[in-house]
Amino acid sequence: MSPVGRTLSAVVPVYNDAEVLPELLARLEPALEALASEFEVLLVDDGSADASWDVIQELSGTRPWLRGIHLMRNYGQHNALLCGIRLARHEIVVTLDDDLQHPPEEIGKLIEKLDEGFDVVYGTPQAQQHGLWRNLASRVTKLVLQGALGAETARKVSAFRVFRTQVREAFDNYQSQFVSIDVLLTWASTRFAAVPVRHDPRTIGASNYNFRKLSRHALNMLTGFSTLPLQLASLIGFALTLFGVGVFVYVIVRRITQGAAVAGFAFLASVIAIFSGAQLFALGIMGEYLSRMHFRMMERPPYVIRMTTSEEPSNS
Repeated sequence: MSPVGRTLSAVVPVYNDAEVLPELLARLEPALEALASEFEVLLVDDGSADASWDVIQELSGTRPWLRGIHLMRNYGQHNALLCGIRLARHEIVVTLDDDLQHPPEEIGKLIEKLDEGFDVVYGTPQAQQHGLWRNLASRVTKLVLQGALGAETARKVSAFRVFRTQVREAFDNYQSQFVSIDVLLTWASTRFAAVPVRHDPRTIGASNYNFRKLSRHALNMLTGFSTLPLQLASLIGFALTLFGVGVFVYVIVRRITQGAAVAGFAFLASVIAIFSGAQLFALGIMGEYLSRMHFRMMERPPYVIRMTTSEEPSNS
């Protein structure tokens, strides 16, 4: 795995992790030096409330390979990643979290797999270091992603990934505020792979992701990039139609054979409740899609850059 001729861009979204950044860069530098003849690190400050941007500015003053991007507000991890990916200058992009749970020393495993001819390679944790609810939310998100992508590799996705920079051409004009990097990558290629990597426990601070945020991301991803919920609503509607026909046939047969109608208000109320609930469920799904169409028509940008530590700012 020779670094000669290879160039790398490492994109790291940063949110309220000022204390971790010096150690992150201290470990990233030797890892990238061993893998590439030229490299850069892009730290995208996603509207942090702590001193993250001040630390980024200070660190970039002594590291010519470091570029800092400061967003106007908190847009979300995937939006910050999209910003960094679009500003990456080199042939291969590496993305990883800022909390050192993705060891920079493991990047070589992903690059080695990428050299086998793949376009996107994920680093799948050998053992998750999160709590019960965070792990459960991550599993739910990956199951949703599998439905959206239709690929077994979706179960192995993580924020620790490498891919060829040319794949970003497929989503170069994407402008929606609802962003899923993993889905956007599938617009360019189907040559995905995953390799097991070490996953370290977080030693400083607490995770900014929780069950609610991951669940919301899963919902945005499912309704923003897949028609699966609409298909589910259609199947439920069809099944309940068959159920209604069955109930009607049962009432007619009972009337003919026994000369009596089906007694009981509870039975009628239960049937009405089932059908009403199904209708509201279908309307809710259609409402989710309509709301996303509404926001996309507003053409709200996925991010806006406040300032950078380099001379090449861009807001789209």
